[in-house]
Amino acid sequence: MGEPKRDHKGVTTAAAVRPSDDIAPDGTTAGTGTGPEGGPVGGSTGSRTGGSGVGSVVGSVAGAAAGTAAGAASGPAITPVTDPAQASPEWRSPWWQRSWNSLLGHFRSPGRPRLWFELLLIAVSYWLYSLVRNAVPEMQNEAERNAHNVWHFEQTLGFAWERSINHSVDSVTWLITGMNYYYATLHFIMTIGVLVWLFRRQPGRYAAARLSLFVTTAIALFGYYFYPLAPPRLMDGGDFIDTVAKHHTWGSMASGDMASVSNQFAAMPSMHIGWSLWCGLTIAFLARRRWVRVLGLMYPLATLVVIVASANHFFMDAVLGACCTGVGLLASRLVYGRWVFAFPRDAAPSSRPSSADDDTTPTREPVAAGR
Repeated sequence: MGEPKRDHKGVTTAAAVRPSDDIAPDGTTAGTGTGPEGGPVGGSTGSRTGGSGVGSVVGSVAGAAAGTAAGAASGPAITPVTDPAQASPEWRSPWWQRSWNSLLGHFRSPGRPRLWFELLLIAVSYWLYSLVRNAVPEMQNEAERNAHNVWHFEQTLGFAWERSINHSVDSVTWLITGMNYYYATLHFIMTIGVLVWLFRRQPGRYAAARLSLFVTTAIALFGYYFYPLAPPRLMDGGDFIDTVAKHHTWGSMASGDMASVSNQFAAMPSMHIGWSLWCGLTIAFLARRRWVRVLGLMYPLATLVVIVASANHFFMDAVLGACCTGVGLLASRLVYGRWVFAFPRDAAPSSRPSSADDDTTPTREPVAAGR
């Protein structure tokens, strides 16, 4: 189209329309589209009606649409990324960093424990505990000397009551027999029972509670090795009664035939107290019914009476056993960032850290059109 012109009076007149190369002699206009590479693609024709140029507009729009579609179809193919430098951030990080992030995610929010793994872990751990405990050389002379030192220390402090309790309870046959069976069996039954209860009803707290129990037991192994101690019933000159041997109670590894396969001088600290206190605190903090919580608190106290009346431990053994439990709970607090009983009851759906806390969490790339 030509430029507008002005006459000598300043009046503007429209310039004549110059024919375009796109206008055919028969009056039709060919619309030509341009693809992404700049070349003409396709076209459509429209009839000129009354010189209004409607056909030219329609043809141009149709041609442009056809050109865009053809350009998209003829664009470069999308190829998968094979260069490690262009991979997602998670796979660019080394394997040890991915493992560490996964471990941190577990400590932040422990997931639901797996039954097969827990059974295997407990079985292997107790086997190692028994192996190490019984592999400690039985240094009888040193164990006897340490026992006399502990007994003298308690006498100095004024609470050497073990012998009086031992003789008093032994005079009641049914009572001391029941205590002997208590000492031989309930130690294992209660601990395993609380672990099963946590696994089924308190899965969110199970991992931290299990860790505290394992640390408690591991500390005891150091005591058995570095401080062998004869129990009161085996101390020379102590005048204590070996109630298991006297009443022929079965099931105990402390006397009889089982004594030959068990380390008799692994008495300090007392894991009867360490484990019973762990069970009692767990029940007292997590049980719903008040009477169950009260029984939980009474359990370690009853165990204390049993181990002293049966002459298997001194009071100092019980004190150090309780200290082991405290260190185990503190270790779990340091590892998991909160106390065992402060975790939510239910386990988190996933133990992996959230994307806000983990820089290696992969992000989903947008999918290209036409793929």
